[in-house]
Amino acid sequence: MELNPITIAFVAALLLSLATRYWLATRQMRHVAAHRDRVPAAFAGTVLLAAHQRAADYTLAKGRFGLLSTAFGSVVLVGWTLLGGLDALNQALLATVQPRLGPMGYQLALLAAFAVIGALLELPLEWWHTFRLEQRFGFNRMTPKLFVADLVKNAAVAALIGLPLAALVLWLMGRAGAGWWLWAWGVWMGFNLLLLVIYPTLIAPWFNKFEPLADETLKSRVQALMQRCGFAAKGLFVMDGSRRSAHANAYFTGLGAAKRVVFFDTLLARLTPGEVEAVLAHELGHYRHRHVHKRIAGLFALSGAALALLGWLSARPPFYEGLGVSLNLAAPNDALALLLFMLALPPFGFFVAPLMAHFSRRHEFEADAYAGAKASGADLASALLKLHEDNATTLTPDPVYVRFYYSHPPAAERLAALAPALPAAARAAAA
Repeated sequence: MELNPITIAFVAALLLSLATRYWLATRQMRHVAAHRDRVPAAFAGTVLLAAHQRAADYTLAKGRFGLLSTAFGSVVLVGWTLLGGLDALNQALLATVQPRLGPMGYQLALLAAFAVIGALLELPLEWWHTFRLEQRFGFNRMTPKLFVADLVKNAAVAALIGLPLAALVLWLMGRAGAGWWLWAWGVWMGFNLLLLVIYPTLIAPWFNKFEPLADETLKSRVQALMQRCGFAAKGLFVMDGSRRSAHANAYFTGLGAAKRVVFFDTLLARLTPGEVEAVLAHELGHYRHRHVHKRIAGLFALSGAALALLGWLSARPPFYEGLGVSLNLAAPNDALALLLFMLALPPFGFFVAPLMAHFSRRHEFEADAYAGAKASGADLASALLKLHEDNATTLTPDPVYVRFYYSHPPAAERLAALAPALPAAARAAAA
């Protein structure tokens, strides 16, 4: 019997991506374990052995958990597709929901049921990651009550935003002809731009508290930096990140006049004012170099290509049959096409990851250089070391793993790139 070419391509991509994932993960774990007992020479005077070993142990624990998650996710993927899980769900809803709610109601029910079942399957791993792995290394601050509350809120946001968007896309797929994907692309781009505007003020406060930055000295320093950089924001806010995690961060959010600067309270508790200024200057560097706009443009280009491909595949029966689903004869197949494409794409998209990571690391170097020019390179280097230590980020990652996965350069590479902006003593230490 002749095999479906879609099946062959899907199985090949899945097996090759799995083999590559496991090869990279085991390389990383072996490399980190081999360097666990000695602080790299570049950090010998600034990083304690105990902190270096904690970072190594955390990396190894995450690596083992990642292998388990990858294996589980692959089993679930095959279960949904080649083993007929999605087909069984579809047939059940066709018999029970379609006669009552009609074609659109059935399709939305299929999307919702798939999302709920997928979330329930992933829930044990999420729970273990939060309350075992993160707890073990002192990062978790979340209570079971908050964990459940976040699940409920995320589900509510997904339903309030996702279902209307899905309904509009499904309507376009059914009414706009062969070029539906172009209209859907426009809707998707508009939705993402709108989300950038409304997320800071309408969605994020559901999950965290945001208070204006109260430290007047730091506020003046930050505002002076922003003025030097020609950057305007709607406000400076402190987020209660410590409610959920001990990890620290700072970020910009919003678009246009809705831009705001957000500091995690854990970041302000750990860094000096000069270091906070340097971290913020780094984030400003992303805006100065238009990295955010480039990433949005890249996202839109990739989404447009993906939707064009889906538009072509969704009109071909082998696409459905090759991924374990029988075509509907008395109902639309649009929701099935969306789900199958979403399931099948990751094994192929996995091999684009190194390219995306490469551009991201290059952007980080450019933002670091900008921060070194507009603030203090020494403060930025000091902040980077503190954040690496506080987040238990290994100082000795495997170079191949870095090139494939890391969106940020390793600490040694970032400090080496910053060396020309450092004082002579610090420059010698970073060499």
